[in-house]
Amino acid sequence: MELPVIDLAPYLSSQAANEDSADSLSETDALKRLCKHVADCLKEAGALVVRDPRCSTEDNDRFLDMMETYFGKPDEFKRQQARPDLHYQVGVTPEGVELPRSAVDSSVCADVNGLSEENRPQLPTGPDPKWRYMWRVGPRPGKTRFQELNAEPVIPPGFPEWADVMNTWGRKMIAAVEVVAEMLAIGFGLERDAITNLMHQGPHLLAPTGSDLSRYGKGTVFAGYHYDLNVMTIHGKSRFPGLFIWLRDGTRVPVKVPDGCLLLQAGKQLEWLTGGECKAGMHEVAVSEQTLQAVERARREGRSLWRVSSTVFGHIASDANLQPLGHFADSPTAHLYPPIAAGEFVEAELSAINLKRQRVQVQPGTTDQAAVIIDEDT
Repeated sequence: MELPVIDLAPYLSSQAANEDSADSLSETDALKRLCKHVADCLKEAGALVVRDPRCSTEDNDRFLDMMETYFGKPDEFKRQQARPDLHYQVGVTPEGVELPRSAVDSSVCADVNGLSEENRPQLPTGPDPKWRYMWRVGPRPGKTRFQELNAEPVIPPGFPEWADVMNTWGRKMIAAVEVVAEMLAIGFGLERDAITNLMHQGPHLLAPTGSDLSRYGKGTVFAGYHYDLNVMTIHGKSRFPGLFIWLRDGTRVPVKVPDGCLLLQAGKQLEWLTGGECKAGMHEVAVSEQTLQAVERARREGRSLWRVSSTVFGHIASDANLQPLGHFADSPTAHLYPPIAAGEFVEAELSAINLKRQRVQVQPGTTDQAAVIIDEDT
C-alpha cells in the first residue's frame, strides 16, 4: 500500500486569495472535500503524504548534508551538546538513552499481541541505538510554567551555517503542519483555527535522528515500536528507507515518500484533542533489505552512511489545556482523555521514555491524576 499524496497548493491558493475573510476558506465544496480527505487519512492510517510547494527538495538536501556531517563527528564532540538537565529537549540525545514506548508501556505490548505474525514489530527491551538533535522552531512564550520545554537552542561549534539551515527548514516544515492542522480541523467539523490556536508558541522541535548504518546490520531497530507524543509529526524524505507504520487495522506498511513530498503522522496530542477518534500512529525504524541496498549504493558513491531523519515535532503550547475539542467532547471515549496542561502531559511522556529523571506515566482513562509518578531515576 502507498499512502495518498495530498497537494496543499489548492488550499494555499485559497488561503492567499481570501486573507481578509476568516470563513471563506471552508465555504468551497472542493476544499471541504480535500479537508475531509485529510481527516479521513489521518483517522484511518495515522499518516499521509503531502506536497507543499514551499518545501523544496533543495532545502531538505541542504539540511541532510549538514546533519550527516554533524552525526559523523566523534561521539565525544557530539556529547558536548547534550542537555540531560533540560530533558534532552535541546541539543543532542546520545544513542542508548531514549527508550521505545513498547519497552515501558504494557498496554502497547498488549496491543502487539493482538497483531498477526507478519504485522508484529520487534520489541527491543533496551534503549534505541540512535542519536537525535533537538532544535527549537519558532517563538516561545515570554512566560511559561515549563521552562525546560522552552529552553534556548544549542549550536555546535564549527557549524557557522547551523542556525540558518535549521531555522529555514524547521519553519517551512512547521508552516506545512499548520496548514494540515487547519485542513484537519475543517475536515473534522471544527473551527478552522481550533488546533492552530493551541499550537501558537508551542515547543515545536526540528528533531533529526542519526543512525549509523556502517555499524548496524539487517534487523537492527533504531527506533522501537512507538507513537509520537506531540500533536503532529512531519518528515522530509530520508536518503535511506526503514520507516514502518501501522494502519488502524493493524497492518504494518513500509513508508515510501515520493521525491519533493513530506510524510505527516498523527501524534498522541491529536488523539487527545479528538477524544480518540484520530489515534496516534504507531511506527518503528528498522534496517530492512531495502535499507541495505541503499547502503551499498551510498558506499559505491562515497556518500555518508548515516541515516538522517528530517523530522519536525509540532506541539500544542505548553501552558494550553489538552482536552477533546468541540463535538469530540461528547464522544463515548472522551472520558478517557481528561483535561491536562500540554506541558504536564509532555513531561510525563518524557519521563516514561527515559528523557526526564522523574519517571511518570500517563494513561488514557486516568480520572484523579493525569500524571502518576511510578519511580525515581538515579
